[in-house]
Amino acid sequence: MDIFRVEGPVRLSGSVTVSGSKNASLPIMAATILAPGKSSLAAIPNLSDISVCGELLGELGCKVTRESQGRLCIDATTVDNPVGEYEIVRRMRASICILGPLLARCGRAEVSMPGGCAIGDRPVNLHVRGLQALGAEIHLKNGYIIAEAPNGLTGRDIFMGGPFGSTVLGTANVLMAATLAKGRTVIESAACEPEIADLANCLNAMGARITGIGSHRLIIEGVEQLRPVRYKVIPDRIEAGTFMVAAAITAGELRIENCRLDDMMAAVDTLRNIGVTVETDGNGCVVSRTGPIKTADITTQPYPGFPTDLQAQFMALLSLADGNSVVIEKIFPDRSMHVAELNRMAANLRKEGPAVIVAGVKKLIAAPVMASDLRASAALVLAALAAEGETTINRVYHIDRGYERIEEKLNPLGAKITRENI
Repeated sequence: MDIFRVEGPVRLSGSVTVSGSKNASLPIMAATILAPGKSSLAAIPNLSDISVCGELLGELGCKVTRESQGRLCIDATTVDNPVGEYEIVRRMRASICILGPLLARCGRAEVSMPGGCAIGDRPVNLHVRGLQALGAEIHLKNGYIIAEAPNGLTGRDIFMGGPFGSTVLGTANVLMAATLAKGRTVIESAACEPEIADLANCLNAMGARITGIGSHRLIIEGVEQLRPVRYKVIPDRIEAGTFMVAAAITAGELRIENCRLDDMMAAVDTLRNIGVTVETDGNGCVVSRTGPIKTADITTQPYPGFPTDLQAQFMALLSLADGNSVVIEKIFPDRSMHVAELNRMAANLRKEGPAVIVAGVKKLIAAPVMASDLRASAALVLAALAAEGETTINRVYHIDRGYERIEEKLNPLGAKITRENI
């Protein structure tokens, strides 16, 4: 198992390039199931989640090969085993997004419930409801979602809203299935995240007929078949936001290349309001901080609101603010396991229901900490960059799910991160 040893405090400076979006890559990889033949996807990051998705597609019958410069080739000529096995699906929740395209292409799909969820009390029920609306017969057996549509799918109006807003992967599943359904499908309360827009644009490049892209109302006119595609995924806005916080928390200055500010205005606005300079520069931006960190009240919301995937990173930053901040998690109310670990580094955080009260401290102090999930891992790395002493971060396999060798990107900027295998 790998660990990070991080020496701080440091001041980051220089230029860093954002990789392709993990959250766009995964559903787009699943979408290739819909088109027999070889698709070529560019800017696919080399992450453990991407490897798991490739392994899953391979089990379905596809041939997945990694080519040069981040390009991935997926040959979906044969999809003869429409089963998402538990041993693979349990490793990545996004595996559920094979359900829709498998059902549309094969007329049947068996996919293990991801992460032990139960239909009805987690967002996976919205995936099921949307596919049932298209005419699928679905039941649960031995922990697997069994979906059948032997006579094909039929378009209709579908409402995809849930108790915590729109569902991103649920929208992706229904959108992919609807491309091959008979007639017209309207998805109301669709997720409008940039990653869903990227998926829709990719599907249109494959021959789909989708309008309303980027809005909460997607209209899909079903087609008889889709064709393989050459497509480049968008930059990863969460990685970009993490690098922005890295510049801010270390009082540094970073030029962040391959960054679309239009996709992350909520985070950019928050940074500017707390005293961080963010300036557009070519295909990216320059982020710097020279003064104190001001306080903020943050509430995570579906896009275009503040992204839940940047909540932990901003909490680390606000730990050093001059005063008290409040961070409210509305998407995943229990997403707060990083609070205890940041407190081990002398932060002053108090959880109150879905809210965390962040009382700013003068400095963070190094300590042994444990990464609990992907974004919490990033928050601990950021905190360690600003902390006094050497921080040891355990379970960094979490961070490898969403950041492409993050230490190799940060060390040339002035970070002192060592990866060790223990």
